[in-house]
Amino acid sequence: MKLTPKGAATRSRIVATAADLVLARGIGGTSLDDIRAGTATSKSQLFHYFPGGKAELVGAIASFQGERVLDAQRPFLDALDSWDAWESWRSAVVDHYGSQQHWGCPISALAREALGNDPERAGELAAFMDRWRGYLQTGVARMRFAGILRPDADPEKLSLSIFAALQGGLLLTQTMHAIEPLEAALDGALTALRAAAA
Repeated sequence: MKLTPKGAATRSRIVATAADLVLARGIGGTSLDDIRAGTATSKSQLFHYFPGGKAELVGAIASFQGERVLDAQRPFLDALDSWDAWESWRSAVVDHYGSQQHWGCPISALAREALGNDPERAGELAAFMDRWRGYLQTGVARMRFAGILRPDADPEKLSLSIFAALQGGLLLTQTMHAIEPLEAALDGALTALRAAAA
């Protein structure tokens, strides 16, 4: 659907507001009526921008949250080729999640809820998680290529370990309503990465 600049701005506003509602209440706990009330839009307006209804809107929310999460880690996420870059990335992640009203990772929260109810959406979210981990894997590979890490350092295994620590830290941060679990998880992951130093 081709939108005017005003229409695109309205659609973006609906997605951003709905994303916060869904993050707070979950997909199942957020109705279209809730979204209409929260975004001050009519039913016809909502279906104009999202003719596929709630499923299409949730897809837009997932994309929005995904880009928001990645943008918060930039520019460090795109250039994880030194110890300073990894430490800056760690700080960016902690700063981003520490500033959020709702603790935890919006992408993994959406993925958990979609797993049993919306296989297509769950697949899209899993692909996003793979893309996110891919940035970490590329960074580890760059470090190995530059001779900062040992030749036997496995970028896939190390990046998976870092990503698992990140997601586990975010889950504990959400349940404990404190940023310390995320800080500890990332510090542990980077300590493990340093153990592979050349």
